[in-house]
Amino acid sequence: QVQLVESGGGLVQAGGSLRLSCAASGRTFRGYFVGWFRQAPGKEREFVAAITRNGGSTYYADSMKGRFTISRDNAKNTVYLQMNSLKPEDTAVYSCAADVTITIATMTLAGEYDFWGQGTQVIVSS
Repeated sequence: QVQLVESGGGLVQAGGSLRLSCAASGRTFRGYFVGWFRQAPGKEREFVAAITRNGGSTYYADSMKGRFTISRDNAKNTVYLQMNSLKPEDTAVYSCAADVTITIATMTLAGEYDFWGQGTQVIVSS
């Protein structure tokens, strides 16, 4: 089992950057596939990005490609989401999720992840 804690959210102007962190407990974190999701008010949760267990492959939703970068440091039990060129429509609560059984086929499906953090709020002003 793993516990996840996000940090790094805040208020930023359009065009700015933020780096979110997802810190995990547990010595077996390297065995977990990790994804970032976001949920804006009145909208459904949507997939943002994902990273494989060893960090060798990363995946992004189309609207985030070229602006967001997901990475991980298994020695620090942490996954990062670097967000650049932020837009007002990026405003949402961002959550990280982890699971040992996730595959490329299921990584965009929030319901497939067993472990979630509490989320961190990102607000992008215009």
